[in-house]
Amino acid sequence: MIRKDDEYYMGLALKLALKAKGKTSPNPLVGALVVKKGRIIGKGFHARAGLAHAEIIALDQAGTKAKDAVLYVTLEPCTHTGLTPPCVNRVIQSGVKEVVVGMIDPNPLNNGKGILLLKQNNIRVKVGALSGRLRKINESFIKYISTGIPLVTVKVAESLDGRIATFTGESKWITSDISRVFAHKIRKDYDAIMVGVNTVLRDNPRLNVEPSQKQPVKVIIDSNLSTPENSEIFSGTGRVIIVTLPSRPGQETENRRRLSAKATILEVKEKGGQINLRDALKKLARLKISSIIVEGGGTLIGSLFDERLVDKIMFFISPKIIGGKDAVSSVMGKGVRRPEQAIKLEGVKIRHFAEDILIEADVKSS
Repeated sequence: MIRKDDEYYMGLALKLALKAKGKTSPNPLVGALVVKKGRIIGKGFHARAGLAHAEIIALDQAGTKAKDAVLYVTLEPCTHTGLTPPCVNRVIQSGVKEVVVGMIDPNPLNNGKGILLLKQNNIRVKVGALSGRLRKINESFIKYISTGIPLVTVKVAESLDGRIATFTGESKWITSDISRVFAHKIRKDYDAIMVGVNTVLRDNPRLNVEPSQKQPVKVIIDSNLSTPENSEIFSGTGRVIIVTLPSRPGQETENRRRLSAKATILEVKEKGGQINLRDALKKLARLKISSIIVEGGGTLIGSLFDERLVDKIMFFISPKIIGGKDAVSSVMGKGVRRPEQAIKLEGVKIRHFAEDILIEADVKSS
């Protein structure tokens, strides 16, 4: 049974885990505490893939005092060898009498095995303290490890009537400076930023974050390899991946050769003459990309919605009317035939940025 004390200490472990937000991919965010007689004698968090796991750091800090203590860890200790040895062995050797686990590890290599081993070694185990909050902070890891596809968030800056550019293609600037600064900052929380080639051709974005931050991978969806080699997206730091269709024998173009010197060319399957977006996401996941923020354009975003590949949305809406039947819409694609087929959202949150509003939500699974 989870007690209030358990939730209190798990809350502290959760805060520790968040210290590494945006830095641990493709691993999860994990925090741990060792508590004995109401006193914290060890604490740690997983800082980066390949470095020590949270519970190992906390137990090392506690040392021999860990005997008969309680270990609080936000994620079930692992039983498999990856870049580091199994954590569960170290937990057993430490002599702790109880382990409070926030959430079960969704990794098929573990998924309950760590808890079972602890119990087999006469260690009391409680599971589920703050599990809802912990699943939320690790939603990209859960999606990636359980499906082999990255978490996909669509970010849009649009007018009140759903336009991201005028009929002439002008898009700078629809939303406020404050909205754009915030939207720029959240890029660091994702492994990759994705755009369609039309966005590159029209807006020529750099897609960088602050130099001191981790630079996400820049992904361009470009079935015909029409990205200009002098595009701003190649400037600055950060890897660029161009997702395209396979070249036919004898059709190796000069542009492909030039782009290959500046980016990774990732060939994926075809679907209806276009890029198979599900296959693209699977192949990006194999490159250890567990989360993607999609920043345009309307055609790519619409196609992702059509294929039911979007997990979350962030729509920045400015109180402006652009109008015009030829203005660019934020969500294009095929769409649905009837209103009852519309994609539904849940967990909707609304925030204000100057005169703009931000609508954040999860896409409801069908």
